Amino acid sequence: MKDSKKSGKAAGFFKWIGRDIADIGVTFKEGDWKTRISYLIMGFGPLMRKMYARGIAFLALEAAFIWYMVAFGWDYLAKFTTLGTVETGIDMKTGLRVYGDNSFMILLYGLLTIVLLLLFIFVWRMNIRENRNEEQKLKEGHPLPTLRQDLHSLLDSNFDKTLLALPVAGIFLFTVLPILFMVCVAFTNYDYNHQAPSKLFTWVGLENFKNLFSFGSAGFGSTFFRVLGWTLIWAFFATFLNYFVGMAVAILINKKGVKFKKLWRTILVMTIAVPQFVSLLYVSKMFDKDGLINVYLMKWGWIDSAIPFWQNPMLARIAIIIINLWVGIPYIMLITTGILMNIPEDLYESARIDGANAWQMFRKITLPYMLFVTGPFLLTQYTGNLNNFNIIYLLSGGGPKNLKLTGGAGGTDLLVTWLYKMTINDTNYSMAAVIGIMVFVATAVISLVVYGILPSVKDEEGFQ
Repeated sequence: MKDSKKSGKAAGFFKWIGRDIADIGVTFKEGDWKTRISYLIMGFGPLMRKMYARGIAFLALEAAFIWYMVAFGWDYLAKFTTLGTVETGIDMKTGLRVYGDNSFMILLYGLLTIVLLLLFIFVWRMNIRENRNEEQKLKEGHPLPTLRQDLHSLLDSNFDKTLLALPVAGIFLFTVLPILFMVCVAFTNYDYNHQAPSKLFTWVGLENFKNLFSFGSAGFGSTFFRVLGWTLIWAFFATFLNYFVGMAVAILINKKGVKFKKLWRTILVMTIAVPQFVSLLYVSKMFDKDGLINVYLMKWGWIDSAIPFWQNPMLARIAIIIINLWVGIPYIMLITTGILMNIPEDLYESARIDGANAWQMFRKITLPYMLFVTGPFLLTQYTGNLNNFNIIYLLSGGGPKNLKLTGGAGGTDLLVTWLYKMTINDTNYSMAAVIGIMVFVATAVISLVVYGILPSVKDEEGFQ
């Protein structure tokens, strides 16, 4: 059933493309000479019909695109398939340094050129549609909007487009383009031995992905799945352990008869007030072999030798999960406190009358209500913990080192910290990009699957 829906959507997309191409042909055939010239000179039709603002806008965009392509866009696009062929080096005859191709710049600006080309095609299609609409209005005897009306629409009916234009451009330049660049890097051999601009790198297809899933001596498969397994385990405990312990703390503080409630909340919130960069580094030093924890345990005679918290992978993982409780409980406590105060007291009164005990009321009333309200929050917490760089890197640095793991991965590294090490320490940008894609795939799959089964999504009116 799902496959038939997907095939239906794909067929509908291609039908829409076909109809759009046919519409372009019909517009050229039935349009006047102004519209036909607009196929080559964007904005010509609107200018001839005294739609000066729209005409100048289309013409300026075409002129800017042509200038970009002639100035340097075409050169980068022509070299995009090879990412350069001339290396930077010393000319043996003259002894002078000869600057060759820069694979990094070719990839970046070649990708930008492809995206701008697609945007130009989109704007060109808007230009054709604009000419068709203007002709249709004139045939029907309707006047064309004036410049004043166009400007007024930008601040009224089309104000959403005006307001979002700059943010959308910023998202494209600083989010979408870097992501596309990273995806492209995953299909190259951009690493320590192929450093731009002194050395060229080129396309290698799916070789990096094969290497990631290879279990040979030089493959990353064993390390990848071990790090992925720990990443999923860490995210599970960091999310649900914090959630249930934080909820228990909130219930205890809100319980009738408990004194100094504001004091307990203030003490817990203090961990939020102190920057994690400071507190986590301090806690990391406390658990060192010569840190406060080991020093006092040996001083009191509880242990004979220092506990290797950060030298033993299992102990390091347990310590990280426990320390994360100290960091995460206050957030959950504040969130659940507000929700607990909004659960109708009548539900608990009815349950008491029916003879329900405290555990039954928690399981049948409190927990379902909490999970219904905080379901989306739990999902975001889980996906956030999959990429929780601060906790791991500031506490253990991803260590301890393990010679059996490739790519510089340590015993407590998550995929995101392993990616960071591979980028900074090993300068293996291509494999780091592959791991980045895997992080996205894991996060996206988990988010989509869990989001579809959340009670708050399946039954939006369940608690109303």
